[in-house]
Amino acid sequence: MSKARLLLVEDEENFGSVLKNYLELSGYFVDLAQDGNVGVAKFKGGQYDLCILDVMMPFKDGFTVAKEIRSKNKQVPIIFLTAKGEKEDQLKGYRSGGDDYLTKPFDTEVLLLKLDRILERSTSDVFSEMEPLSIGQFTFDPETRILSINSQEDKLSPKEGKLLHLLCKYKNSTLPRSVALTQIWNNDDYFATRSMDVYIAKLRKKLKPDPSIEIENIHSHGYTLKILER
Repeated sequence: MSKARLLLVEDEENFGSVLKNYLELSGYFVDLAQDGNVGVAKFKGGQYDLCILDVMMPFKDGFTVAKEIRSKNKQVPIIFLTAKGEKEDQLKGYRSGGDDYLTKPFDTEVLLLKLDRILERSTSDVFSEMEPLSIGQFTFDPETRILSINSQEDKLSPKEGKLLHLLCKYKNSTLPRSVALTQIWNNDDYFATRSMDVYIAKLRKKLKPDPSIEIENIHSHGYTLKILER
């Protein structure tokens, strides 16, 4: 099953490459940045499910990178890696927005367990936020799955509702196929992928009354919900 997309920011070239390869062999998609500035730039230009940040780096340390990430996204989980194990450093990590902390050298199996638990928790949080959402001229209530426009209401199916909810969470950025397949279909095989394509087509048809709304296919990656200015 496809897993999440990770941003790894680590300035030690050999260690970063080895860890990236290990995580990819474990099923994750990993982007590696070798200093804090590049890490922030990659985060702003991409969509990630979790960030792994080394603390001691040139240009920007991990705590600064975490604060800049938090200014853009308050939900994405962050794990710090550091050669230091002092209590004050750990507290500083949590205060700057970290969810967990590992001291080098660490057991890679422990890291995988932490990733699984944190991502499992953040996945369940995606569907726990059930406030009504505005989508162009539409209003969508994720709890009741009612999509409404001009006093006309459409009750979406459970999968339609979850898929539209996820697209809204990633609005104007790309919802990776792997994320939708894992969180909604619990599978990423050929049949689940084709099923998702069918549901995307259904949502496009339901949203058609508002021409400012577009669900764009990002080839081999996912879909982007765009609200166009007319």
